[in-house]
Formats: sequence, C-alpha cells, structure tokens
Amino acid sequence: MQQEDDLRGLAKVMDFMRALSILFVVINIYWFCYQQMVNWGINIGVVDKILINFDRTAGLFHNILWTKLFTVVFLALSCLGTKGVKEEKITWNKIIVFLSAGFVLFFFNWWLLYLPLPLEANTGFYILTMSIGYIFLLISGAWMSRLLKNNMMDDVFNVENESFQQETRLMENEYSVNLPTRFYYRKKWNNGWINVVNPFRLPLC
Repeated sequence: MQQEDDLRGLAKVMDFMRALSILFVVINIYWFCYQQMVNWGINIGVVDKILINFDRTAGLFHNILWTKLFTVVFLALSCLGTKGVKEEKITWNKIIVFLSAGFVLFFFNWWLLYLPLPLEANTGFYILTMSIGYIFLLISGAWMSRLLKNNMMDDVFNVENESFQQETRLMENEYSVNLPTRFYYRKKWNNGWINVVNPFRLPLC
C-alpha cells in the first residue's frame, strides 16, 4: 500500500513538472508574440502585470531562450517518471532523430518573428514550429527514459552476473561418464559437457 501511494505521489509530481513546462511554452508565446495576442484579444491585464514584475525582478524575458530552457528542464524532469514499455520498438537512432528535430524547431525558430510577412503569419509560424518542437522533445524524452529503464531491467534476476563459462569439450575414456549440458553465457545458450573421467575416485556417501 505504501509503495502504491509513493508511485501515485511520484506520478503527480511528474504531471506537475510537465504542466510547468507547458506553462513556460505558453508564457514564451504570450510575451514574445504579445502584439498579436492583443490583436486577437486574448491579452489579460493581471497576467501582464505579473509577467512584467517577473521580468523586472528576475530578467526572465531579457532573452527569448530563458523560458525555453526552463521548459526543457521541467520537461526532462517529467520524463524521468515515464514507465518502460518493452513491447514498443524504440532505438537510439530514432531517439536522436526526434531529439535533433525537436531541438532545432524549438530553439532556433526565433527568426520567424522577424520575417517580412504579416504579423499574424509570423506568429502562426512561430507557434507551429515551437509546438511541433515541443512534441518531438517530449516524445524523444519519453522514449529515452523508457529505453534506459528497460535496459536496466533486462536482467532483473541477475542472470548475466551469475552466468559463467563452463566446459564445452567432450573428454572421454573407457571409464568416463559424460553428461551433456546447456548453459547461459554472454547472452546466449551454449552446449557443454560434465566430464567425469575417473568415476572410481568419487567419494562414497
């Protein structure tokens, strides 16, 4: 029961971290696309005052990267609680592709705000690329967490550490007793032999 409560608590913490990362995405878009937010009529006076105070005291919006970095940090923390799913085919190559694409779309889309296009188009492109980049980062982070946990749990019964090389040669003579065996070593099954070459020397019980 205590373990189940701990798992629920951990899940809530992970959900909270992910919610914070999404909040920083929304804040970034709201602040750096503020003029278009005003044009769309979705600016909120109370929120404006809070964000201005944050910027004044902490310099949160002095650089467009700060809120994005906070987003990625909280997103990475939220992915630590992702459960492993062994049935899903996940490879490091696939993770690297999604992670790279997400990184580029999420961090290197600031120039879209300065295109010689209508403000609404620039804002739309910025929001689209940032959203897709965030989704790619989320997917790659979840896959990475699952893959690492699955790798750590592949040998839950410590089979690899307790396996060892056994005799694979058949040694026989006119009195020998030879018993075929199979043993697990270096992630594969091997054929071996138990060779009793002098059974007369065995101690009698």
